Amino acid sequence: MEDKRIVKVYLDEEKEPFGSFKPPVKFDLDTTKITDGKHKLRIVAKSSSGVEGIKEIPFVVKNGPEISVIGLKNNEIIDSTTSITINAYGSETNDEFVIKGSETPKAIPAWVWAILIGFIGFALFYLIMYWDSDLYNSFF
Repeated sequence: MEDKRIVKVYLDEEKEPFGSFKPPVKFDLDTTKITDGKHKLRIVAKSSSGVEGIKEIPFVVKNGPEISVIGLKNNEIIDSTTSITINAYGSETNDEFVIKGSETPKAIPAWVWAILIGFIGFALFYLIMYWDSDLYNSFF
């Protein structure tokens, strides 16, 4: 019996598949040739008996640089002068690696300060409560 199985792979709503394969299928999807944004991979498989099955897989392509915005959130209501910091960075390949500073400068979170102050406070409390000069005398 002849193997009539075939797998066709479509991108988004294209009428023509970008690939037709005999199963099992293994291929590399080059996203650098696809625009950034939401896309859908549609896979149509036909069995030897001619029955078709369809599977759709939505995905998002993000080849461009990462954009970070500090000072303005989605749908935020603002009513005065607002300081905004914008940074864009990607995975550019360079032959050298030089640290120039933080990619996106942010303040230290309040919870880190709270833990640090708590730790220092406990250390001072312990030092004051259990200070005994006899423990620190020299053996000589």
